Amino acid sequence: MDSVQAIILAMVQGLTEFLPISSSAHLILPSVLLGWEDQGLAFDVAVHVGTLLAIVLYFRKELSSLAFAWCASLVKQEVSEESRLAWLLILATIPAGLCGLLFGGYIESELRSAQVIATTTSVFAVVLLVADRYGRRVRGLPSINWKDAALIGISQALALIPGTSRSGITMTAALMLGFTRDASARFSFFLSVPLIAAAGLLKGNELIATGSDHDWSMVGLGALVAFVSAYICIHLFLSLLEKIGFMPFVIYRMLLGAVLFFLLFASA
Repeated sequence: MDSVQAIILAMVQGLTEFLPISSSAHLILPSVLLGWEDQGLAFDVAVHVGTLLAIVLYFRKELSSLAFAWCASLVKQEVSEESRLAWLLILATIPAGLCGLLFGGYIESELRSAQVIATTTSVFAVVLLVADRYGRRVRGLPSINWKDAALIGISQALALIPGTSRSGITMTAALMLGFTRDASARFSFFLSVPLIAAAGLLKGNELIATGSDHDWSMVGLGALVAFVSAYICIHLFLSLLEKIGFMPFVIYRMLLGAVLFFLLFASA
């Protein structure tokens, strides 16, 4: 992997991790369609670390308040709005974690294909369109309850299938439950922290176990580019979401799905 490929792949990871268009799909496609070699485990870890640092830095005040409130709820039995939200984030993380442990191997070996990506990209674009158009969009984040968190968490488990988009499916579920676009996006962003951290830890342990050589300059470049692109992406997305809605992402997903199906049929 050369520096150009490293920059492109890291930028794709940073831009698509938090947009409702599936980062996993965009990282798989270069190898499937362009014949690029797999970026390697070390690079995967690096871009995950970069995106994790971006969201932690961007939401540092909110996340630190949630962490302190959660600790206070354990130690001092103090209940607050922040501690309640922290517990709900933990609840919403469980379904994807369990499904990853149970079905991760099967998904990795059987579902990482262009056919699956084309299908899920198109199908969940329509679902997002329906949720954005017909969702009531009146509820703020303080109104979230354990049923909402459980349903959003269950929907997040679907994102283990490449092309679904973790951020896309969780925002879609929140919109269907009546949350505003901003509240849907923020809960999705907060929910990404434990999962990205867990994915990074798992890949990091695997990396330590393999002990193979890596081009650490490319790894460092990937982490930096992923961090910068993810930070900018989060800021612009939240700034523009209420104005533009989700329609641009729906259109993009439909076009991407159509292109993928065309390429698949053309190569058959």
